[in-house]
Amino acid sequence: MERSLILEIVLQQVNSLVDTFSDDQKFEVSAETRLFGQNANIDSLSLVSLIVDIESVFLTEYDVLVSLTDDRAMTRPVSPFNDVSTLVDYLDEVINHN
Repeated sequence: MERSLILEIVLQQVNSLVDTFSDDQKFEVSAETRLFGQNANIDSLSLVSLIVDIESVFLTEYDVLVSLTDDRAMTRPVSPFNDVSTLVDYLDEVINHN
């Protein structure tokens, strides 16, 4: 799967999440959008929802099973959830290099 498609899927899911926010909480989504940690654009509950949505899209629309909460993701020195770009990098690695 092309990295550009992975990025498109993740951006689409983050934008779908942001669409559920009140107008004063909405923000512009990009590859640099912080997902976790200090200065994150979303809270932890929203991150969990985003993870479930992303896993679901990959499975239902592309028949690709990914787990974003397994030991491999959780024990990395750099969290795959820091921002959109690190999440896309991680998904690319899991999908295309295993």
